[in-house]
Amino acid sequence: MTIGQNAAAAKAALLAAALLGAAGPAWAGVGAAGTYYERAFVVAADARCNLFAPQVDAALGAATAQARGAALRSGSAEADLNAAAARARARAGAVSCRDPELETVRARVAGAFAGWTRTPRMTFAGGRQPWIADRTKWAAPGWRLKQASTTGASPVAIGYGGDALAGDLTAVVSFVGRSRPNAARLVFRDEAKAPRAWLSGGGLAPAASRASVWATGVSAADPALLAEGRRGGEAWRFPASVADRLARLDPRETFLVEFHFRDGSVATARFEAGDFAAGRAFMSMGAL
Repeated sequence: MTIGQNAAAAKAALLAAALLGAAGPAWAGVGAAGTYYERAFVVAADARCNLFAPQVDAALGAATAQARGAALRSGSAEADLNAAAARARARAGAVSCRDPELETVRARVAGAFAGWTRTPRMTFAGGRQPWIADRTKWAAPGWRLKQASTTGASPVAIGYGGDALAGDLTAVVSFVGRSRPNAARLVFRDEAKAPRAWLSGGGLAPAASRASVWATGVSAADPALLAEGRRGGEAWRFPASVADRLARLDPRETFLVEFHFRDGSVATARFEAGDFAAGRAFMSMGAL
C-alpha cells in the first residue's frame, strides 16, 4: 500500500472502513466523531477513485451527513469535525486507487449499502420533530421529505412534495380562523454574519445575524400535502438554492417560516435543521 506519511493511521482507517462495511449502514465506530471520520474517508476515496455506483454514492452521502449530525449532537465541535474531514481527504488522497485493500473496502461498503438503496422510507433526526423521507410513488402527489410544525392552532409542514428534489422547497399551511397571508419567508442564521453555529436562544441567531429568503410563489396546496383533517391550505414555494443553506446549518439550530398578513401581523412556525442534509441525500437515490 502506497500511503506516504501517517501510513499506519491511514491503513488502520482502511481496515476499519472494511470492517464497518461488513456491519452494514449502522456502522459501529469509536464514537460518533470516529464514525464520521471513517465515512468521510470512504467518501473521499470514492470521489478520487470512483468506487461506487450512483445509488451507493447517495446512500453513503446520507450516512455521512447523518454521522456528522450525530457527532455534533453528541458534543463534538464543528471545527474538530471539519479538521477530521480534512484529514480523511488527505489520507484518502495518499492511497492508490489500485490498492487491493481499497477494493476490499469498495466491495464491503457496496454490499452493506445495497439494502439501503432499496429502503423506501426513513426517519431522520430533527429535534422535537423528525424529517420523514418517502421514496415511494413519486408519480402521485405527496410529501417526499417533510418536517411538521404549527403556528398557533394551524398546522405547517416544510419539505419536498411532488417530484421530490426536482422541485422547490415548499411550506404548506392551513390557517384556522384567520385571513390568508400575502407573503412568506424563511429565516435562519446568516453564515456570512455568524459563521459558527448558534445554539443559545433556542438555536436561532439574533435578528442582526439572520438571513431571510422570501417565497417566490403560492398556490392552493394539493390535498395530499395537507395535514390530516384539513380540507384546504396554501403551498408557498421557496428558491431551490435556499435548501443548500438550510442543509449547512448545525442540526441543533432552528429556522423559521414567517407568514405575513396585510394588517402587519406575522404568524411564525419553528423548525429544526436536524438531519435535513441526510434526508436530502437519501432522497437523491431516487424513487422506488
